[in-house]
Amino acid sequence: MSAEGELLRAVVEGTAEFDTLLAALRRRGEADLGRVEPAVREILDAVKQDGDRALARWVERFEGRRPERFFVRDYGGAEALAGLDTEVRAALELGAERVRRYHERQREGLFGFEYEERGVRLGSRVLPLARVGVYVPGGKARYPSSVLMAAIPAAVAGVKEIIVASPDTSADVRAACHLAGVHALLDAGGAQAIAALAYGTESVPQVDKIVGPGNIYVAAAKRLVFGEVSIDSIAGPSEILVVADDTAEPAIVAADLLSQAEHDEAAYPLLVTTSPELVDAVRRELAAQLATQPRRSIAEVSLREHGAALVVSSIEALAAVANELAAEHVAVQTRDARALAARIRAAGALFVGSSTPEAAGDYVAGPSHVLPTGGAARHASPLGVYDFVSRSSIIEYTREALAVQAEAIAAFARVEGLEAHARAVEVRTKR
Repeated sequence: MSAEGELLRAVVEGTAEFDTLLAALRRRGEADLGRVEPAVREILDAVKQDGDRALARWVERFEGRRPERFFVRDYGGAEALAGLDTEVRAALELGAERVRRYHERQREGLFGFEYEERGVRLGSRVLPLARVGVYVPGGKARYPSSVLMAAIPAAVAGVKEIIVASPDTSADVRAACHLAGVHALLDAGGAQAIAALAYGTESVPQVDKIVGPGNIYVAAAKRLVFGEVSIDSIAGPSEILVVADDTAEPAIVAADLLSQAEHDEAAYPLLVTTSPELVDAVRRELAAQLATQPRRSIAEVSLREHGAALVVSSIEALAAVANELAAEHVAVQTRDARALAARIRAAGALFVGSSTPEAAGDYVAGPSHVLPTGGAARHASPLGVYDFVSRSSIIEYTREALAVQAEAIAAFARVEGLEAHARAVEVRTKR
C-alpha cells in the first residue's frame, strides 16, 4: 500500500483510512465558487450595464486580445472543414454523424402526448427552445468534440439558433461548429462570455439556456445567471472511476486513469478493486506510461493529489462504492462487466468491458460527453435532446366535465383559503 503523495494512494476496506478517504471523495463536488463570486458579479454587472464596451474591456484584460468582431454568423465553418488534415476531418465527420444518430434515437421518446377521459382533454406539448448558448473552453486545450457533444443534441431538438462561445477559435473548432449546425460564434470566454449570452449586448442576442463546461469562473457565472436564463449544470473537474477485479488488465486500467488525469491537475483518477495485486501492477504501469506522456506534468499532479485506489472485499462492495461516488465516467472491467454495470445506478456514463475506453465516449460513440461531475450523477443526467426543449401542459374541460368536478375543486380552494379560486369555478357552472 502507498502513502499519500504517491501516484495512486491506496486504502483497504474496513480501516479508518478507507472511511476517511471515501467520505472526502463524496465531498469532491464542493467547489469553492464563493471565492470567485465577487469578481464574477463585477463582470456580470458590467456587461449587463455596458454591453459590448464592457465585454471588450474584460476580453482584453483576461484574454489579452481585442477581437474585431465579437459575434459572427459567417464564421467560415465550411472553409475550415475543407482545410483540415484528411484524418482529422474524417474523425470529426464520424463523430458528428454518430452523435447525431444517437440523439435522433433519443428524440423519438420525447414527443408530447394527449388523451381524453370523461370530457377532460389532457396532454403535454414539447417544443424546442428558441436560442441556446454553448460554452466551449479554450484554455489548456481546444475541444472541437465539445462542440459536437453539446450543439448536435440542440440541433436535433430543433433549436432555432445555436451560439457557440469560445475564445479565439481554431479551424477544427469552427469546422465542428459547421458540422453540428451552429448558427453563430461569440469570440469571448470566461465569465464575460456567460454574461453576454445571459443578458445580451448590442451585438450578442440573449439566449434561453447556456450549456457546456468551463473553469471555476464560468461555473460561478452560470450559477449567478441561473433564473435569468436556464443552465445545464455546474461542471467540476473531470473524473473517472475504474471498477475492476483480478481479471482486469493493469495496462488498460492505467491508460484509462491517465486519460482523465491528463485533462487537468484537479481531475480525479479513481480505482475501486477487489485485488490488492492489481493496485501494485497499475502503479507500475502508471509510472511506465507517464514517462512518454506529452502532458505528464498535468497528469502526475492529478494522480498524486487526487488519485486513489480503494480495495474492497467483494463484488457487492464494488457496486456499493461506485454508487456512493456517483462518478462522471465509470469504467467496469470485471468478469461479468454487464451484470455488474446493471447494479451501478449512479453514473454519468458507463463504459462496459475492457474493450470500451472512455475516450470512445469522448469522441465518436454517440452519447454526449457533457456529464454530471462531483457526485451529481446521483440526481443529474448526461446532456441530451431533453435539455433543449420546453414542456407545456395542456388542459381542456368540457362544461359537463367541469360540472362533475366543480364541487371538489371549490372545496380544495376553500381549504387553502383561496375563495376567488372557488368562485372562478362556480361562475362557470352556475351560468
